[in-house]
Amino acid sequence: MSTRTPAARRSASRAPTPAAAAVTPETARPDRKQAILLAAEKLFARHGYHVVTIRQIAEEAGVPLALVGYYYGQKHELFHAIFEHWGHSIEARLAGLATVDIAPDDARTLPRIIDAFTAPVLALRASAEGEYYALLVARELYHATEEADRVLRSYFDPLAEAYIDALHAALPHATRSQAAWGYQFALGSLLHHLNDSRIERLSRGENKRADPAVAPMLVNFIVGGLRAALPKPKASTATAAAAVAKTPRTRTTPRRQTP
Repeated sequence: MSTRTPAARRSASRAPTPAAAAVTPETARPDRKQAILLAAEKLFARHGYHVVTIRQIAEEAGVPLALVGYYYGQKHELFHAIFEHWGHSIEARLAGLATVDIAPDDARTLPRIIDAFTAPVLALRASAEGEYYALLVARELYHATEEADRVLRSYFDPLAEAYIDALHAALPHATRSQAAWGYQFALGSLLHHLNDSRIERLSRGENKRADPAVAPMLVNFIVGGLRAALPKPKASTATAAAAVAKTPRTRTTPRRQTP
């Protein structure tokens, strides 16, 4: 399943500004287009979408101001272009989920679902090229704005729906609404791990922020929380009594008394 918005549709939705129309082939180069995207990603991740200006992005990228509009149009279109660029990371998480055999009676099912949910993001956060994107996602989900909500609906809601359905299938004794809460709590743990830096101070320098080495611990934490929050119902007293009654009893030969 692809959650990408076709680039042609975005391009057709805007008309070039007079400044953008004046851009020459000498100033418009693919490396500069990429530089703008990376600069916007970095600044949005550090300061937030609404704080950053197009001029600041141009300065960070080292390009003429007009180039930003030439390549990406208005700021909200540039914001969406970042998530479009990283659409493959969402597809990787969906592909990982598709490989999981959802067997509710298999104790390995739930950890596999959570690993497919967290592992690609942790790898992205640990990589030089994906660090700011992971931080951007964490920041915008924490500080949901109108623009961030549009991104969530377009790119991340289909992912969330797929994982909620998987959790519901793995925990069939729970309702889907309960599985949705479980997804919300799992997402909270993941985002906090991506974004928080206090762990270095709280661990007295022993732990490193967003350390990918603790991925198994994060998975176990989320799985344990889901199982504790959504436990399988215990058999009722009547059901247990009926099960005992159906169990065949071993016959014993009465001992003869000594006269």
